[in-house]
Amino acid sequence: MDIESIVLASRNEHKIEELRATLAPLGIELKSTYDFPELEEVEEDADTLEGNALKKARYVHNQTGFPALSDDTGLEVDALNGRPGVFSARYAGENASYQDNVDKLLDELADIPMERRGAQFRTVAAFVTDGDSYTFEGVCRGVIISEERGSGGFGYDPVFLPAAYTETFAELEPTIKNKISHRGKAIQKFYDWIENKKQK
Repeated sequence: MDIESIVLASRNEHKIEELRATLAPLGIELKSTYDFPELEEVEEDADTLEGNALKKARYVHNQTGFPALSDDTGLEVDALNGRPGVFSARYAGENASYQDNVDKLLDELADIPMERRGAQFRTVAAFVTDGDSYTFEGVCRGVIISEERGSGGFGYDPVFLPAAYTETFAELEPTIKNKISHRGKAIQKFYDWIENKKQK
């Protein structure tokens, strides 16, 4: 598989930055949707992370002609039966800010003891090229702490404490977070797959 360029199908600058950092060693030109201002915003209305990731990647691939990589991520909290899940980005409403979503989550968990605050971030990355589509999943387990800590990262990072670590995602060095995170794991699977394809 000879791939010279990939479009990162996202308008989330934090996400694009993480993807570029992980994929840079591939030596493939990494474009983003910012390079194609005519692209419309894709409505993420699928009922699964897989569905949303594939929908975004297929749209960008069809519109640009380039291979496209997209992902969708959900925070799945055990005590909330897997919520917010696919609705993580708009948990507190359609135009909710990161802070709105975190506030709602902490309110819902206010009476839940720490031993029952287990959660996982799950990312599904989708790659679409020449009519073919592939998905790669990454999961990071941890717990939701009771108050925000740290100023890095984005979204729910300040309240997510990954298993075996004493720092939240918002406190960890980006290089460490990218290595252990859900997105990091999913993109590493994609990276390994591309590397394997390049050698054939």
